[in-house]
Amino acid sequence: MRILPRDEKFYELFTELAKRLTGSAALLCELFSNPGELNAKVTRIKELEHEADNLTHDIIDRIDRTFVTPFDREDIHALASELDEVIDLIDGTARRATIFRIQKTRPAAGSLAEVLARAATRVEEGVRDMKNAKHVYAISEQLKVLEEEGDAIYHDAMGILFAEGGDALEVVKWKDLYDKIEDALDKCEDVGNVLQSIALKNA
Repeated sequence: MRILPRDEKFYELFTELAKRLTGSAALLCELFSNPGELNAKVTRIKELEHEADNLTHDIIDRIDRTFVTPFDREDIHALASELDEVIDLIDGTARRATIFRIQKTRPAAGSLAEVLARAATRVEEGVRDMKNAKHVYAISEQLKVLEEEGDAIYHDAMGILFAEGGDALEVVKWKDLYDKIEDALDKCEDVGNVLQSIALKNA
């Protein structure tokens, strides 16, 4: 019999953190579809990244103040850190777009960002429903498929980028942007693995 109740507030905090991920990924997708309002989108992504940092801090701080957590403390820390890292990567990509003064986009960047936005949506669904092991397993598999889809787009894009040649600085800029979007997509799969591990332990 459990004397002290589990702190269910963690689920709410994780949902809020996942919402920032979905929001920032959607903005990044818009950015690479239409870079006309670049600064406004980058500013909003930075705001979401700052909110995510605060939520992550709240989650980590809450671990130390809670007697009974809803699942392992190590898993709480891992999930918070992985989610925050995806958002950091999205923010880093957006800031690079500003630094590089991107005025027109490349189709592959839009495609990669769109896959990332779909992956972020799957992550949020998994976080919201993390008590449902069957659903979490399904989402984890979907994230693997999305990562593979993004991988194929990434490799094609890099091949085209170097085959076209042209201005060396432009090649360097877009290689960096492709790399960062792909890193964020890879990290979404890592989040799915953490969610699956939590579901497995608590099934």
